[in-house]
Amino acid sequence: MAEALEISGISASPGVGVGPVHLAAEFTAEALAPGDTVVAEGDRLRRAVATAVAELDALAYRSDEESAGILDFQIEMLLDPALVEMAEERIAAGDGAALAWLGALDDYIAGIEEAPDEQLRARAVDIVDIRNRVLSALTGRPLEDFAPGSVFVGKDLEPSLFLAHDWTAGGGIVLFEGSVSSHVAMLARSRSVPMLVATGRFEIAPGARVLVDANGGRAVIAPDDGHVREAKSRKPAARPTASRAGGTIETADGVAIRLSAIINDPRELEAIDPASFAGIGLMRTEFLVTSPADAVDEEKHYDIYRHALDWAGESPAIVRMLDLGGDKTLPGLGAMRSESFMGLKGIRLLLARPELARAQARALLRAAVHGNLGVLLPMVTVPEELDAMRAIFEEESTALGKRGLQTRMPEIGMMVEVPAAALMLDRFSRSNFFSFGTNDLAQYLAAAARDDQSVAALYDAATPAVCRVIAQGVALAEAMNRPIGICGEMASEPRHIPALMAAGLRHFSVAANRVRDIGSTIGGLRSDGRAAAEMK
Repeated sequence: MAEALEISGISASPGVGVGPVHLAAEFTAEALAPGDTVVAEGDRLRRAVATAVAELDALAYRSDEESAGILDFQIEMLLDPALVEMAEERIAAGDGAALAWLGALDDYIAGIEEAPDEQLRARAVDIVDIRNRVLSALTGRPLEDFAPGSVFVGKDLEPSLFLAHDWTAGGGIVLFEGSVSSHVAMLARSRSVPMLVATGRFEIAPGARVLVDANGGRAVIAPDDGHVREAKSRKPAARPTASRAGGTIETADGVAIRLSAIINDPRELEAIDPASFAGIGLMRTEFLVTSPADAVDEEKHYDIYRHALDWAGESPAIVRMLDLGGDKTLPGLGAMRSESFMGLKGIRLLLARPELARAQARALLRAAVHGNLGVLLPMVTVPEELDAMRAIFEEESTALGKRGLQTRMPEIGMMVEVPAAALMLDRFSRSNFFSFGTNDLAQYLAAAARDDQSVAALYDAATPAVCRVIAQGVALAEAMNRPIGICGEMASEPRHIPALMAAGLRHFSVAANRVRDIGSTIGGLRSDGRAAAEMK
């Protein structure tokens, strides 16, 4: 009998598993067929991508919500034309479709694997996943699977492979690299599959017996019965857990973090469980407006706000007033885009066109009677804008009262998205609460439009500056005893969560389909944003 060999790793999912090794296979360029014409190879590639999207769609359809969210993330990446365009450049240079796709994606993966951000590096395996799926469609080579009860050993494990495998017979996962923050780690924890990561590369024969002792942070090659009994008798080490109650997630060191929903269309509420969220953190109202008549349709606004408040129950429902202008122009509302990017936008447009603000204020005042309503004002730059909008609410409340209509003054807060306001929050003492709008804050800090690909790198580079401004804003808000949160896209990106936690944020408004991902990420962190697994 071979002598047992112990290998240390980091537990990404607790538990004990034992079984024969399945060594991961890797795609290589050697067996890939040469290309046909540029047109033919381009067509083959696009058909293969379409096939991969359809397969992922089918897998998502029969998966639970968390798994479907991960697969939807992969589908979004596959639908990004940039990946296909990179491969098409190689086809134009003479490569066949499969070789071009493999080369382009490998370069892309290498770039992600060198990223300084651990959360971003953890997404490299998602690119490997879609790379292999498209290659399978191009070459006819079936996707890898392995016998139930086996222990998967390899550099990393693709999420769709994990989801397609039958784990009911036991087994486990040992990864030379991998990450506790990866999608597969989240899936393994949710299904109680023992998983070790970061063991470093080691030699092992296919079919060899291996013990995955994820409670003890080790794998044992050729274990005897004593090893197995000892591992199974050991209690799991303390590990980060994400306890979820009413949208509250607890960090590894016990700090409560609130997760609220971002709603872009009231129809989304039908598919969202209120128990998974601490209410609505941002309800955009631009969706209500397709014409100037829509913008002043008070009854239409009122009905939708009532519906949102009914959904939220006793939890807050925060509605943002119309954020039009700049990159959100509509016929008859606001100036030309080229004239108004930093002109009449958000509250500036509402104050310049008070009939818009007054109609929405009346609807909000009436709806506020039926729940815990908050109102967010967009694009606030100076306190006088906040005061002017408050005056409109007070005047409309008085007028509605004279008509015998019941009203209630909602909490009125402001988006923190203009740098001049973000740096001076202590001047906005009449704001009941604050919410960072990082989409605009980042582009204004970097002076780089977020929808302009020619300056996309500058927009991304604004992240450290955004986090510094957020940290300063959180300190000012705490000194004012005002709640503060975030509702920008950064809050729905797991790779940004550690930095946002470190900046002091404790309330995140996220896209509904990302709440499990974000919750799982937060559960693996301490309140200062450091990974719990690194704090042993």
